[in-house]
Amino acid sequence: MNSVSPSAVQYVGGVMQDELAESRRQQQPLERQGSFGLRPAQTPDPGREAGGEPDEMDKLKAKLMSAWNNVKYGWTVKSKTSFNKMSPVTVLGHSYLLNGEDAVERFRLAFVSRIWLTYRRDFPQLDGSTWTTDCGWGCMLRSGQMLLAQGLLVHLMPRDWAWPDAQQLTEVDFEVFRPRSPARAAGVPIPSFGSPRGSNGPERSLTSDQGPKCSQRKRPESARDKQAEPLHRKLLAWFWDQPPAPFGLHQLVEIGTSSGKKAGDWYGPSIVAHILRKAVSKTSVLHNLAVYVAQDCTVYKEDVVHLCDLSLSQTPPDPSSQAWKSVIILVPVRLGGEALNPSYIECVKNILKLDCCIGIIGGKPKHSLYFIGFQDEQLLYLDPHYCQPMVDVSQANFSLESFHCSSPKKMPFNRMDPSCTIGFYAKNKKDFESLCSAVSVALSSSNEKYPIFTFVEGQGQDYGLEGHSSNHTGPAAHILPPGPLSRSNNRRNSDEFVFL
Repeated sequence: MNSVSPSAVQYVGGVMQDELAESRRQQQPLERQGSFGLRPAQTPDPGREAGGEPDEMDKLKAKLMSAWNNVKYGWTVKSKTSFNKMSPVTVLGHSYLLNGEDAVERFRLAFVSRIWLTYRRDFPQLDGSTWTTDCGWGCMLRSGQMLLAQGLLVHLMPRDWAWPDAQQLTEVDFEVFRPRSPARAAGVPIPSFGSPRGSNGPERSLTSDQGPKCSQRKRPESARDKQAEPLHRKLLAWFWDQPPAPFGLHQLVEIGTSSGKKAGDWYGPSIVAHILRKAVSKTSVLHNLAVYVAQDCTVYKEDVVHLCDLSLSQTPPDPSSQAWKSVIILVPVRLGGEALNPSYIECVKNILKLDCCIGIIGGKPKHSLYFIGFQDEQLLYLDPHYCQPMVDVSQANFSLESFHCSSPKKMPFNRMDPSCTIGFYAKNKKDFESLCSAVSVALSSSNEKYPIFTFVEGQGQDYGLEGHSSNHTGPAAHILPPGPLSRSNNRRNSDEFVFL
């Protein structure tokens, strides 16, 4: 196993060393421009470069790309995934043992209530291009949107909120298995509990204290959740694929131009973390939330305090003040060299078990995914690759179904690309301190010599240069001086890191 310590990984040049990578990318004919996405090389188009109106050929290309993409990925969205009823399923700090109807229904509600943001088509063209779809190149941006959306859910919605209309998404479901059961051969599906589609009634749980069917009783939180529905719709509107939307694709692509990115380029998990930070910092819709991006696999606590402690901005500073911004902490890491180091798998599992974790953006090579949990040795994820028409969220009762996925998907840990960004959320100072403690314990569970990342006291300005830590808005500087090492071609899976 070619293993590389995450702590020995340094960023080069802003968020990525785009200047060196771009010249190399333009010479590559197919799919070698980054870790995620898959798109054939395109010859320069004067009209496209000038951002002219898309012609009929552009529109036809976009439609063909969307159609092919949905042929390629659509069957996975509409296929069933099997779950072991004897092993717990973890979803963002919550555990579900699928051996009873109630537990399966709670898991289904928890999964369906996550916000699913995918490729879209037929939106207003992106500035400086003729793109009216992100199909084929925007998957990491969509994964980043889902990570931010989960942070906003826990920030704004009631605790353990569930989408009240999740019950209507029953066209696609999942199956629960009981392996090595004497009553059933291995691999024979047991109908999923709580699914109204089955003609035969769901099998009874093996426990003797099974309560009434979930479909016959209402969740105690349902009234509270319904009251939060206007906020749910407002949150989704922030991700609308229109230029004014603060976290929509148009805004994210525009922010990415400061790092040399443009519509149609691929984005890695590290640069997306910084794009999300800038998007939150420039919007006026959120005043009590900040985003911090870790520097060099290190969370500098003092930087977070300066970002979130509002008493420090008072004159004079008031130590007794309780004013504190909530914070989303994003940590770009690399969990190995060319492939995932198996030593970090247990650590990733322990991170996903934490209440403060809001997920991981990464995926498998050339295919971005948003990871929200696991069962046994498989990750649970939301896939952004299904291309859907743009939804007009300005309508009063716009449809919510395309923003929620009812079909959980899994993949083996060993297929995970080592380049990823881990997200956490802390509502207040006490939560931040608890987060530091809990995550540190989770990080120590790895048998690897080097932790995935670390928490340290102090500020991340030890390089003596104006870096790109989260509390800086100026242009990012090189943390390592450009040299032979930084020009290494050992970048097959990531353009964001230099291996020391």
